[in-house]
Amino acid sequence: MSTPSTVDRAFEAALYDSSETALDTGASLLASDPAADDELARRGAEFVAAAWRRGWQPADVVRIVRRELDDVHVHLVAALIRAQAPHDRPHDRPRGRRWNAQLAELPDDAPPRTDRFSHATAVLELYRLLLRLPALESLDGSHDESPGEPRTRSRMLGRIRALLAKAEATGFPEEAEALSAKAQELMARHSVDEALLAARAPSPETPGACRVGVEPPYEQAKAVLLDAVATANHCRAVWNEPLGFSTVVGFETDLEAVELLYTSLLVQATTAMTKAEAAQRASGRKRTKTFRQSFLAAYAHRIGTRLAAAAETQVTQDLLPVLASRDVAVTGRLDRLFPETTTTRLRGVRDAAGWTEGAQAADRAQVDHRPPLR
Repeated sequence: MSTPSTVDRAFEAALYDSSETALDTGASLLASDPAADDELARRGAEFVAAAWRRGWQPADVVRIVRRELDDVHVHLVAALIRAQAPHDRPHDRPRGRRWNAQLAELPDDAPPRTDRFSHATAVLELYRLLLRLPALESLDGSHDESPGEPRTRSRMLGRIRALLAKAEATGFPEEAEALSAKAQELMARHSVDEALLAARAPSPETPGACRVGVEPPYEQAKAVLLDAVATANHCRAVWNEPLGFSTVVGFETDLEAVELLYTSLLVQATTAMTKAEAAQRASGRKRTKTFRQSFLAAYAHRIGTRLAAAAETQVTQDLLPVLASRDVAVTGRLDRLFPETTTTRLRGVRDAAGWTEGAQAADRAQVDHRPPLR
């Protein structure tokens, strides 16, 4: 029988026991044996590959590590993901554009230099987390865009990003409203153009899915806002509260639009909330938490109402069958990914001033004034 390696003994001591004593024992073993470093890194890459097999993606892993651990662990896992990427061969086909974009967005600075014991401790803490990651719904199976699409899509998304960036940066509510409205108009027009092209010349594209972080605090209200944006852009969203993300299902162009608009509206909401909160404090009110929760809940509710009303006037009657067929495809993909879902109700919404201010902020960020699409 072969003698267990240092890494095996460290793992046996530390990975399956959550105590600090077990962690110290494992870290001491690794710190005392520099020859174990290569095997330790290789085993980490294996943990990353196992996470991919359980349905996780690079952005998901970085998000959960940042949420559960510290910056040093984020840098460590980013290095592991990069090291594993050249050996990643899922189903003998490329991962795809969205996966590659997540790799490109990994933190690229090295973890801070530290002593061997502290480094080993951080590595084992990270491996403990990777080992217990639950299985997620696999988002594989989406078709990448055809060779002719990326440049057109890139130009359109570039224009949308520029409009939303201006909306986020301006200090004038009316200008932010106009810029956001124009961005949503471009999103809607591009979505319908894609649908018409697909109807005239059916492509192999099928609905895809992506995960969007929904971080605390006030994550319930943020999830409602994301759901409203997804629905208005012909997508569907399912929130995973314990893991801090929503899975959005839809066609690729619409998914990108949802990510852009949700991020922009969240930035605008936070800016408006900060200003409103300062005014409330100036008048002597101190219930910051309940004010913010109610503000964001009202903002999400009001945005949803306005987007839903606008969606009814986006297209002419002759386009309804085309969009309906795409909606059936999206719903089918959603049902396959999530055969069972539950609903939840917003909690902690009891500040009248916060609700009023949030609704008014949503009115200023309106994105629904646009002509019918033809």
